[in-house]
Amino acid sequence: MTTLNVAVAGSTGRMGRTLIETVLRSSDIRLAAALEQAGSAHLGKDAGELVGSPCGVAISDKVESALEGCQVLIDFTRPEGTLAHLAICRRQAISMVIGTTGFSDEQKRTIADAARDVAIVFAPNMSVGVNVTFKLLEVAATALSEGYDVEIIEAHHRHKVDAPSGTALKMGEVVAKALGRNLAECAVYGREGVTGERNTATIGFASVRGGDIVGDHSVMFAGTGERIEIVHRSTSRANYAEGALRAARFLSGRKTGLFDMQDVLGLRQGRVASDGFAGKTALPGNA
Repeated sequence: MTTLNVAVAGSTGRMGRTLIETVLRSSDIRLAAALEQAGSAHLGKDAGELVGSPCGVAISDKVESALEGCQVLIDFTRPEGTLAHLAICRRQAISMVIGTTGFSDEQKRTIADAARDVAIVFAPNMSVGVNVTFKLLEVAATALSEGYDVEIIEAHHRHKVDAPSGTALKMGEVVAKALGRNLAECAVYGREGVTGERNTATIGFASVRGGDIVGDHSVMFAGTGERIEIVHRSTSRANYAEGALRAARFLSGRKTGLFDMQDVLGLRQGRVASDGFAGKTALPGNA
């Protein structure tokens, strides 16, 4: 069995620790590097000690040298840090799994451009269940294209800095595309005061922030006399980590191309194009 050498960025954060724990349990993936920001109190310490399993990999802020010998970098940090890591991976021909949230359109274009030189899985949510939910939403929206109002409600922990979540936005994109709409033109982000009667062509979003909620998403198709809801709830970050490892395995042997979890799970209609862009004209959203 071939072992895949991976690095984890933001290794001391909540998601970073979950990723390290999941990698250390894997039989075919090896933790080869653990990255953290300069000034972190954890620099130089054994990354495995973060999860009670010393592994001999020291946490480092020397990205270029730490990535030597790595094949894939998994990054769930912040946009600026991820793009800095991306530039280094591009120079060193290292693939990336990007689960970072909050990218601007310009930053997404930077990722797309980098995918011409390295292979990237960039997805709003790495959870297998969430990505199956995207497919269910596509089917539901196609069937419920007339007479149903669409509302998307998401809830996350108090520390999340962006709203709506990238997953909620991706859900909106999936529904809008199935309905033949442009999300940028039909999205309504919150309501207050006298808003007037609801425009049936809109897709509404509502965000909740509090406590330690890992991630809840609900898409409501509200018709006359009935309501259909498609719901996904995460109770652990482990499902995101397991999905990220599946994405890393998917990238093994691929040199270039931009992919998302629909590609990783084989849920996209049609075959993936040889350049990895699969005919996509836009990047997926981010979580």
